[in-house]
Amino acid sequence: MRLLKFLSPFVVLLAVSASAVPTKAPLTYTTEQSATAMELLYRLQDGHFNKQRMNDQLSRDFLDKYLESLDPAKMFFYDKDVKGFSQYENEFDNFFNKGDLSVPYQIYAIYQQRVRDRLSNVIAILEDDTVNFSFDGNDSVEIDRKDAPWIKTMGEADDLWHKRIKLGVLNLKMAGKTVDEARETLAKRYTNQLNRIKQEKSEDVFEIMLNALTVLFDPHTNYWSPRTNENFNINMSKSLEGIGAVLQVEDEFTKVVRLVTGGPAARQGQLKAADRIVGVGQGDDGEVIDVVGWRLDEVVQLIRGPKNTVVKLEVLPAGALSGGETSVIKINRDKVKLEDQAAQKAILELPDDDGRIYKLGVIQLPDFYIDFDAVMRRDPNYKSSTKDVARLIQELEKEKIDGLILDLRNNGGGSLTEATSLTDLFIDRGVVVQIKSSDGRVGRQNQAFSRPYYDGPLIVMINRLSASASEIFAGAIQDYGRGLVVGSRSFGKGTVQSVKELKLGNLKMTESKFYRVSGDSTQHRGVVPDISYPTLIDDTEVGESSYSSALPWDQIRAVPHPVYNDYSKLVPELEKKHAKRIKTDPDFVYLLDRIKFVERNADQKTISLNERKREERKLALETESMVLENERRKAKGIELYKSLEEFRKQGEEEQEEQEQAGPPKIDVDGDTLLIETGNIMVDFLAKPSASKTDAKELAKRY
Repeated sequence: MRLLKFLSPFVVLLAVSASAVPTKAPLTYTTEQSATAMELLYRLQDGHFNKQRMNDQLSRDFLDKYLESLDPAKMFFYDKDVKGFSQYENEFDNFFNKGDLSVPYQIYAIYQQRVRDRLSNVIAILEDDTVNFSFDGNDSVEIDRKDAPWIKTMGEADDLWHKRIKLGVLNLKMAGKTVDEARETLAKRYTNQLNRIKQEKSEDVFEIMLNALTVLFDPHTNYWSPRTNENFNINMSKSLEGIGAVLQVEDEFTKVVRLVTGGPAARQGQLKAADRIVGVGQGDDGEVIDVVGWRLDEVVQLIRGPKNTVVKLEVLPAGALSGGETSVIKINRDKVKLEDQAAQKAILELPDDDGRIYKLGVIQLPDFYIDFDAVMRRDPNYKSSTKDVARLIQELEKEKIDGLILDLRNNGGGSLTEATSLTDLFIDRGVVVQIKSSDGRVGRQNQAFSRPYYDGPLIVMINRLSASASEIFAGAIQDYGRGLVVGSRSFGKGTVQSVKELKLGNLKMTESKFYRVSGDSTQHRGVVPDISYPTLIDDTEVGESSYSSALPWDQIRAVPHPVYNDYSKLVPELEKKHAKRIKTDPDFVYLLDRIKFVERNADQKTISLNERKREERKLALETESMVLENERRKAKGIELYKSLEEFRKQGEEEQEEQEQAGPPKIDVDGDTLLIETGNIMVDFLAKPSASKTDAKELAKRY
């Protein structure tokens, strides 16, 4: 084996996996790419917040991540291939330090050949009329293969792929296609994938390889090739104006991170966070193109399009297993207008136990926005979230509200300056957030004014999709004891990235972390509410903690700060009343039942290839959904659904109404969580020691 040290990586790799030698000249790297790889590694080790060194352990992690990036479902590489690669598992640190990318490129060459061979075989099977598929047996297919062993034999691979093909045909058949139509559709999809893999260039391999390295430092550190940097706007919510969604690549899928409030997808209502887009089509009748394994910028190009045109998304729902049943969603493209994302207000009126009516102001803030162009022009009328919220508070106080609810659910963040200035409306001058850089220095974002704009009772609502700036604001309100925070645990993104130009492309790198005035990081853990609500959002699928390489939660020194109110004795009493109330609230009972329903069905690891069983399961799931809805309706005195057909039709009609209704308004009548938040506020205000006047005085105390 010592002799191998003197052989080039190219020769050694081919020696251990001779059967996988590509039939055409493999892609190779350029001198510029070699220099860029060395520069990227230097910048990561020198400037990333996580002072991680490229050593043998990181080298082994890189190999695992690179193979996962190429073949996440373990459908192409053989066990013998991986064993051949493993002889270099401790060498990639040395390769990157020298700019020697031969081994990663040869691994890709073997992957490319495996994909070509397999997809050519799959297409031939689909186009062979003598190959029949039956759907009346007892066989099933394993879907979640992330932890599965690598395929050992060609026979094992053939069996796995035969089941995959059969699953694809069955899914399309159940969606209304004939078997022949399903075969034709699948053949086209696999042909597209085959053509794409044949057209891959050195630049594509280079980007995949470097991102397998950067993601080891943290999930928000990425390499952008020159093409990616040119075609893909960093601000994804603006670059995806066509549907108003923020996307990312996870494994081989394009995953929905969040929807932009007021955008076409949010208004349409069917697309959800953590859904995976597996196909994209144009117009009502256009063919849906399979996009599994595509680059994110390529998927973006298909989704984008002129205003008032239709894009069709084939979606694998959040929690569903890869290869499971999909649905097609039609969305009318439109621009996400600033006014649709602007803060809005409403009045929520609720009684206490004695029948006294309390008037509560509600402000919904979907984004921390600011018109930077207008600010640069010194336009005094520039639009910002803080200015809009201040104006809405003024309008609400004219209506003599008893308390204020600030709704930050689904608010993915935005301007840090706005998070700071918005906090300024509720507390005295002081520190809002601490920022620790990679060199250990801690900076602080302070308030500008000395007196709060609003000093009345306050509750802040958050959920799993409240991120970044939302977490800074909610954390500050909680630490200062300025108000209660209710909802579900926030996203947990407490890191700051900057973009560095490289010889080729750019490096987006995490350089800092956010910390609250208490010293707690907002990273990973997020903001934990004072009173928690159940949620349908799976935090193993959505949120910082869902990333395997997310930076950990930690603490730094707290900043001396006043605590206006100590809610520690009040919260248990409010929680007790909350728990009692939701036990008999039909909407809360329904929400809890839906969560149990989703959790039960998320445990499925295999999918049956028996059509009758699949149809029976589909019918059972629909029936259970209708039963849960009817139980809610019965408790509320609403007419029950008499049949599944009626249930389905009503769902379609509600979907159309929602899409045509325009930007969503605050639903003070039907938003279960908002109404319960109002009830918690009433519980607080109705206390003998916390009448309206006393509560405002309590909030002023320093």
